[in-house]
Amino acid sequence: MAVDAPTQSDDALAQPTRARLFALLGELRRPAPTIELAERLGLHPNGVRAHLERLQDAGLVRRERERLSRGRPRDSWLISPEALPGGHSPTGYAELAVWLVRSLADGRTGVREVEATGRQIGRELPARDAEATGERQLHDALTSLGFQPEREPVVGDRLTYRLRNCPYRQAVHERQTVVCALHRGITRGMLDVIDPKTKLVGFEPRNPDTAGCLIEVRGRIATQAAERQMAEADRP
Repeated sequence: MAVDAPTQSDDALAQPTRARLFALLGELRRPAPTIELAERLGLHPNGVRAHLERLQDAGLVRRERERLSRGRPRDSWLISPEALPGGHSPTGYAELAVWLVRSLADGRTGVREVEATGRQIGRELPARDAEATGERQLHDALTSLGFQPEREPVVGDRLTYRLRNCPYRQAVHERQTVVCALHRGITRGMLDVIDPKTKLVGFEPRNPDTAGCLIEVRGRIATQAAERQMAEADRP
C-alpha cells in the first residue's frame, strides 16, 4: 500500500484523505486506532497518522493514548468536541433530511410518532465500545453528530449537557417542534443502547442560531460523570 502523504492547506479538510478520515470518524462515532483507520481506507498507517496529526493541529480531531494489557500504548482518534469543519459549526442537515423523510412520509405523522421514529434511529447510532463508560459513549455520540456537547457540573443525581451547536438549525427554522421531537427521540434511543438504566429527564430546546439546548439525564451515566468530576478535582 502506498503512503498518501499529507499536503499543506489552510483548510485541513481540503485534502481528500483528511476529509475521508474526518467523515469516517464521524461514521464510527467512537475512538478508533490509527491502524484500523488505515485499514479501512487502504492506506499506510504512517501516512494516515500524519493526516490525523494535521487534523489535530486544526482542532478537528483529538488524540487519546490507550493503555493495552501488553505492549506499548496506542493512539486512538475521535472527532474533537471543538471541531469547526471548514471553519463553521458542523451541520447534520443532510442526515436529518433523510430521517425526516422517514418520519414524515405520509404527511400525517404527529410529534409522538416523530419521536418514536427518532428513538428507533437513535438505537442505530452509538458504536459499541466495551472499554468506554456509558457517559463517555454518550458524549462521543453527541460530538459525532455535531452538537459540541459541554458537560455541566453534576448536581445531585443529574447530569446536564449543554449543546453549543445545533447541527439542524436550518431545519429547526422550518419546523422546530418536529425537529426537536426527532432529536429527543434520538437521544432516548441512544440511551436505550448505551445504558438502559439511564433516563432522559430533561430536554430544553433553545434558539438554534445561538444554541445552548440542554439535555438532562439521571442514572448510571450521571454517576459516572460525578466520579470523573471528583477524580479530576483530586488531581494535583
